[in-house]
Amino acid sequence: MSFSDVGNLMCLPFDEIEPGEPTDVHEYLIQSAANQLGPEGRNWIPVIVKETAPDQYQVIGNSFVYAVAAEAGLSEVWCIIADDLPETVSISRSLAQEVLPKTNLSIASREEISAAVDYVLRQPATPLKGVSHASLVARLDEAPRQYWKNLQPITKLGCRVTGGKKLKALEEVFYLTPEPMPEVITDRKILETLTTQQLKDMAKKRDVKGLSKLKKADLVELLAAA
Repeated sequence: MSFSDVGNLMCLPFDEIEPGEPTDVHEYLIQSAANQLGPEGRNWIPVIVKETAPDQYQVIGNSFVYAVAAEAGLSEVWCIIADDLPETVSISRSLAQEVLPKTNLSIASREEISAAVDYVLRQPATPLKGVSHASLVARLDEAPRQYWKNLQPITKLGCRVTGGKKLKALEEVFYLTPEPMPEVITDRKILETLTTQQLKDMAKKRDVKGLSKLKKADLVELLAAA
């Protein structure tokens, strides 16, 4: 394959194509589509492949179409040739709806957060039933999420996300790329998300005395006023 083949639609021999990530579509749907296609049919939706060796390819997108072609016994398969960059594999699988895209909660806009939360709430048997979309979006938008190392702080936002399955449901659509926590913090919203020990450690660096008697609320007040 030459560089000019990237992006081209080509009809490739089936025996030159290796499967990639297997499809999780039920066998019934594969068989039904294969019966309609038949051994002389044409896969009008192409398989996305990358070249792994001369005249050897691997599926990186539309694995369902590849599975149908295999079931139907096609000798040739129409494919789009892609490059072998990791991001190409990722976007190919996303466009084929083979993976659920995730939103970077560290930097997401309110609109992006709203769309992700709405998706989770609309899933059948969602564990987030009873959680208010408007409340959760507002709390997330206002939170100092740029410093979060995981989604556990969501359970402290007072929006009925208490951990367990509810938190795991949000982990399906959100990921984090946290910034380093500043050494000096006076923002009350950020301070309230820290543990008592983290607040004490921060107070020690500011030479605050008598920390053993201070509760979390006292530490927040002290550090916010510093």
